[in-house]
Amino acid sequence: MAEDVKPTRKNLMEIEERIELSEKGHDTLEQKRDGLIMEFMDILEQAQDVRSNLEDDYEQAQRTIDMARAMEGDIAVRGAAAALKDHPEITTESRNIMGVVVPQIESSSVQKTIDQRGYGVMGTSARIDEAAEAYEQLLESVILAAEVETAMKKMLDEIEKTKRRVNALEFKLLPELRTNKEYIEQKLEEQEREEIFRMKKIKDKKDEEERAEREREREEAEALAADDD
Repeated sequence: MAEDVKPTRKNLMEIEERIELSEKGHDTLEQKRDGLIMEFMDILEQAQDVRSNLEDDYEQAQRTIDMARAMEGDIAVRGAAAALKDHPEITTESRNIMGVVVPQIESSSVQKTIDQRGYGVMGTSARIDEAAEAYEQLLESVILAAEVETAMKKMLDEIEKTKRRVNALEFKLLPELRTNKEYIEQKLEEQEREEIFRMKKIKDKKDEEERAEREREREEAEALAADDD
């Protein structure tokens, strides 16, 4: 509350400095928020494309696996899947987007050649090859979707945090500081007016005493002159 602030010039200077710093911080955070939103919109657009591709790849994988099961049988499909020995490797790194650390997921050994899949070429058909290839593509899409959507979530969290800080400065701290500044200025003006009034009273009293002293001296002089006569 403004009434809790002592109305001194030192406090006024300190509040003015805090207002200046807070305004600069507010402007910086607004720029950061706007930049984050622009980056988020780019990632969101990418995420929408990735999600659409993921859905297409999933449907394609389902079609090919259903066809492979229908043509080769479930046991043959499971046997081909179990033959895989070289599993994909996932590594994660990070990159910085306007101060936000987001993951960068790298994968290896996802897309394979026929001989790398482990099952015998002679014992399987092209249907199983198509299903394997479709699921390898689906896995690539899943990895990319995980990277993009995690980045999107981190960006959104940072945007919300920055917005809260902007709002706290704009609607709480700065109004309170400005209210305190106005309160101190008003009190200092009142004190200044009171001091001017007090000094005027002192001056008037002094002038009155001087006039009284001069009147007394004049009366004494007139009395002495009368005695001489």
